[in-house]
Amino acid sequence: MSVKKIKTALISVYYKEGLDQLVKKLHEYEVEIYSTGGTFRFIESLGVPVISVEELTEFPEILGGRVKTLHPTIFGGILRRDSNPNDLLQISEHGIVPFDLVVVDLYPFEETVKKGGTEQEIIEKIDIGGISLIRAAAKNFTDVAIVSSRFQYSDFLNHYIASEGTTDLTYRKSLAAEAFRITSHYDTAIMHWFNGWPLSTAEKRPLRYGENPHQRGWFEGNLDEIFTQLGGKELSYNNLLDIDAALSYLSEFDDTTCVIVKHNNACGLASRPTAYEAWTDALKADPVSAFGGIISLNCPIDTRTAEAISGIFFEVLLAPDFDEEALKILLAKKNRIILKYKPYSPGKILKRSALNGYLLQDRDHHTDSIDDLKYVTNRKPTDKEIADMLFASKISKHTRSNTIVLAKDGMLLAAGTGQTSRVDALKQAIQKAQSFGLNLEGASMASDAFFPFPDCVEIAHKVGISAVIQPGGSIKDQLSIDYCNEHNMAMVFTGYRHFKH
Repeated sequence: MSVKKIKTALISVYYKEGLDQLVKKLHEYEVEIYSTGGTFRFIESLGVPVISVEELTEFPEILGGRVKTLHPTIFGGILRRDSNPNDLLQISEHGIVPFDLVVVDLYPFEETVKKGGTEQEIIEKIDIGGISLIRAAAKNFTDVAIVSSRFQYSDFLNHYIASEGTTDLTYRKSLAAEAFRITSHYDTAIMHWFNGWPLSTAEKRPLRYGENPHQRGWFEGNLDEIFTQLGGKELSYNNLLDIDAALSYLSEFDDTTCVIVKHNNACGLASRPTAYEAWTDALKADPVSAFGGIISLNCPIDTRTAEAISGIFFEVLLAPDFDEEALKILLAKKNRIILKYKPYSPGKILKRSALNGYLLQDRDHHTDSIDDLKYVTNRKPTDKEIADMLFASKISKHTRSNTIVLAKDGMLLAAGTGQTSRVDALKQAIQKAQSFGLNLEGASMASDAFFPFPDCVEIAHKVGISAVIQPGGSIKDQLSIDYCNEHNMAMVFTGYRHFKH
């Protein structure tokens, strides 16, 4: 039968985070719950009726908990086939309860290794019963749903509630596939440890969905090395892309800086003496796009800043730390994702799928500096213009090509992003800045690639932009230089292009 109602559940997990919501919903749907040890006590503490596995097996946990579920009564209840009359007859004869749902995770083997556990501590984290339960339930996906990770609770609940207490065959098969991936990764880690090989840090974590609800999504890596989630809903595919973009922007700045990201691009960014000022001025560049965006600062967030940020709707807020009162304010709304991020080094190689394979390249580690500047116009830029040009260049490096970035006084005024024409990118940036009442007089302009014609510097000059930073390298560079000389503009070349596709 494709659609199955969940009447019974076996739950035995190491990690209890998020389990309360799942258990309460199962109880609401009148599911009979069976459990073991610490999980049994946890469910009891919720006030939810639960039956001990020992009542089924009539055999106690032994060997310090090494053996508690390895019993025909348990595995018979998981592996019976509802379409097989002999199976149903046998479990009836032996008083075996058929399980419709198994929620089991694995002992933290890799975490124990990484924390420097002793050999005995590591060996005790080699799961036997758990991995057997997961494999059995996954094998019998036609009749049993297997939830094998705490990261699946949210997705399972969404499906379970939408299906009014049932699961369908397609969904159960997808759960089984994920279960076998988890057990495969787990066994591989154990094999690596026994051979003295380094453990893989890549963990494949299922996400609510991909870029769109009809697409599946996963994250492969170790998010615990990047940040700690202090509150909010489960992270999505798009959240993680924007978080990556936000941290990439911040990596360029040593001063107190706030960046607001929407669809991987900065819609606001400012460096200021305090977190509050950085947030306030970052928001000025585009308060419309900031709605529902990703906010990140490279400094601790205080109460005043938290109160100001709370005035708008946002998806995610990242910072290296939070004052106690600030955190209370930010966590007042339960869906806000609050992340405390850690120092980390991104990988040196970028990888993306293309055609029937992959494209790999070195990460763009070059940040334009004053030592790169080649002064090509009659007027040399002022110290202030140089600071603004380098500031704008750091932003353009992480913004989708073709891009033009306009900046002044350590603040992003506007960016033209992802355009097929550099002229269009500039026009977009100008229009955005003017629509929010930002003054472009004396601003600096950065381009991620050279100008093939002088049209961009001409348009920039007409709105008051006084300094330009670009890679140079066009066969018609001199036309742009000549225009700048004729109109008292300063322009510098860096020799470094920063395409980002």
